[in-house]
Amino acid sequence: MAKIQNETAYEAAMERIEELLPLTDDNTPVTDKNLIELDLLSELVSEYEDEHYPIKLPSLVDMIKLRMYEMGINQAKLSELLGVSPSRVSDYLTGRCEPTLKVARDISRKLNIDANIVLGV
Repeated sequence: MAKIQNETAYEAAMERIEELLPLTDDNTPVTDKNLIELDLLSELVSEYEDEHYPIKLPSLVDMIKLRMYEMGINQAKLSELLGVSPSRVSDYLTGRCEPTLKVARDISRKLNIDANIVLGV
């Protein structure tokens, strides 16, 4: 099957998917023509979105701020948790400097942030 070439075709595929969704459910037989069409269109849309709307990994700063919010802690509490000065935490959050390997390991473990994000991989 051909791939989606432009935004107009993408929009048309998305509209057709919206039409097909109510016609199928978990009990729909795999031989049902609506389910087959839905699967094919979904794969084409997924490929188009991967190419044209890639989702990038969040930055370390974004992840630290998110975890701080989720944990209900401020910069002072984060500095205690990581064993660094509040000014150093401020430097991390503004991008003025990057954490050392030891601090990066603590950020990953104590804030439960994927090591790939912490290391910028």
